[in-house]
Amino acid sequence: MTELPRHFAERMKISLGDGYRDFEISLGAVPPVSVRLNPEKWNGAVPAERVPWCSSGYYLSERPLFTADPWFHGGAYYVQEPASMFLEHAFRSLKLPSRALVLDLCGAPGGKTTHLLSLLRPGDLLVSNEVIRNRAAILVENCVKWGFPNMVVTNNDPADFGKVKELFDLIITDAPCSGEGLFRKDAASLREWSPENAALCAARQKRILAEAWKCLKPGGTLIYSTCTWNPEENEKNMEWLVTESEAVSVELKPEPAWNIHTLRYRNITGYQFLPHKAPGEGFFLAVVRKPGMPGPTSFPGLPLKQLLPVRKSAAASFAHWIQPGLPWTFLARGNEIFLFPEPWLPALSLFEKQLRILQPGTTVATTVNDQFNPHPALAHSLFLKRDAFPCVMPGLADAIRFLHREGIPAGQAGKGWVLVTYRDVPLGWLKNLEHRTNNYFPPDRRIRMAIKDVPIPWHERF
Repeated sequence: MTELPRHFAERMKISLGDGYRDFEISLGAVPPVSVRLNPEKWNGAVPAERVPWCSSGYYLSERPLFTADPWFHGGAYYVQEPASMFLEHAFRSLKLPSRALVLDLCGAPGGKTTHLLSLLRPGDLLVSNEVIRNRAAILVENCVKWGFPNMVVTNNDPADFGKVKELFDLIITDAPCSGEGLFRKDAASLREWSPENAALCAARQKRILAEAWKCLKPGGTLIYSTCTWNPEENEKNMEWLVTESEAVSVELKPEPAWNIHTLRYRNITGYQFLPHKAPGEGFFLAVVRKPGMPGPTSFPGLPLKQLLPVRKSAAASFAHWIQPGLPWTFLARGNEIFLFPEPWLPALSLFEKQLRILQPGTTVATTVNDQFNPHPALAHSLFLKRDAFPCVMPGLADAIRFLHREGIPAGQAGKGWVLVTYRDVPLGWLKNLEHRTNNYFPPDRRIRMAIKDVPIPWHERF
């Protein structure tokens, strides 16, 4: 492998002692490939080897061409590094109040956000944030594909959340870091590493933690993680937070067979993944709790100004696209209609005033020439009423053509909107006209790669 930076190697030799040689060798090995299934969409066989700390995580024997798999585009699974799935073990150790309000402060590209959506209850609300605009767009895409409506995606600096005082029951802060744990996967992380850059990361993380702490409720929990082994970014930052805020470190109980290193530093307990011990990349996680007794969450009762309730007469045009009897409401912004959990409207009105909201719930429809067209996000929604539309079920080759945004046959479907599915996982919409079909798959998500011989998806080979 590429030679490791001298300062990094010297620090790890001191930290690992006799284990350093095995660690160094592991950085030259091929990283494991793993996926996390969407329990609400997955209907196929599962791989043989499960990621032990994640109920829906699995190792694959090789890295397939995910781009050529319709289920990848349909949100049936998420390609995720196995160590970061340890979030589930931390989450399951907590006792959240009913109707919990949760914040993923550094959410892009969406691995932890989609994981949380699968773990949270339908009555909870997740706010996922990303400060960088183009990464926030990727976060929206992955949230949309996952299909849950009890979420809000924002594009804000952490300081904007610091103004929303003591609101969240749980905050996940997967902080930008020096990326030491990604050295064998990401050559850029190795090239860009320096002691100076690592120090800058540690300082930025302190700022992020300080803002997160301001908006965490008394009795609330903060889960902090990085993909580095640098003590300044990990346990020392946690020790700083505990000293400054009287936070209480929370111990988890990972199984000994998982080979996760329990790291104790002063009054902090953290959990560290080392590639020569546990199959995965470098990862650190620690949990702290804010002192005090949690009280009921209250909101100022501000009126919505940008996201406006849809009149019942207008909603009648598309309400039948959604499963009935659910506590959702329709909101309009510009030419878009959103499905959002009604009990959380007071929270949304506060967020609308303080934050830049990119995605409130699920986009159901767009208005075009006074007509309501189903939005691409609706196809992925778990609450789509599937029998409201005719459906076409193409084979693999036609499904890939659809994802290339090419025209495909609509089968026996009549004129109008047609839902395209692959092996029962929805992908998007066609509009069947008299002599042709129009493909409404989003242009920015289409497959651009030329795929001559489409490989059989990995989950169809079991």
